[in-house]
Amino acid sequence: MSVRALKPGYHGDHRDSRDKFHGNIIVYIDWDGHRWFPTPKAFPLPPDMPFGALLEAVLPEGFGQHDQFSQIDWSTVEWSLNQQPFTPDPSKGLEEQGFDHKCILRFKTPELVESYH
Repeated sequence: MSVRALKPGYHGDHRDSRDKFHGNIIVYIDWDGHRWFPTPKAFPLPPDMPFGALLEAVLPEGFGQHDQFSQIDWSTVEWSLNQQPFTPDPSKGLEEQGFDHKCILRFKTPELVESYH
């Protein structure tokens, strides 16, 4: 949807552009099917961070408080990056694998289904 400014010639500044994050990119991460986390979480991450570091440090920090997190079988996780199927390489950097500023990484754990009693 387009927006029409009230003042002719007005242009807004993007306050969340990549240059404002000191070399980091914002990566939104969502654990699909787990309503304990109703929206993706945002993480400012170095673009050269290996995906393995994201698995070892970022995901536990962001989602480890959920009682099912420790039960995840990472070999069965289904990944998507910007709504496309994604197969991560733990040794390669994020940007090298297609991560960009304000991208969304989703992970789905088919063996773990939340129950809502």
